[in-house]
Amino acid sequence: MIAFEDCIAFCGLTPEEIAAVAEHEHVPEVAAAALASYLLHREHGPEEIRRMIVQDIHKALDEQRIVHAAELFSALRHYLSTHADARSGTVGY
Repeated sequence: MIAFEDCIAFCGLTPEEIAAVAEHEHVPEVAAAALASYLLHREHGPEEIRRMIVQDIHKALDEQRIVHAAELFSALRHYLSTHADARSGTVGY
């Protein structure tokens, strides 16, 4: 049986980044890890993950969930520092 930690190691994102994808897509974290792995290997996929996290930050701010927005922003900063291909283009909302 594959553990969630194995899924994390396989997909190339941190648990926080996977949680952001799971939140955005309304899926369990294991499914989010599989989706993230797929997107990371697809053209413009890394940019799509960036867009998801940015949208979640906006939603959290709109809902006055400042602490959660800060957590998502931290995940976004880490994501952008480790996935240079996600930095190209403009952020789509």
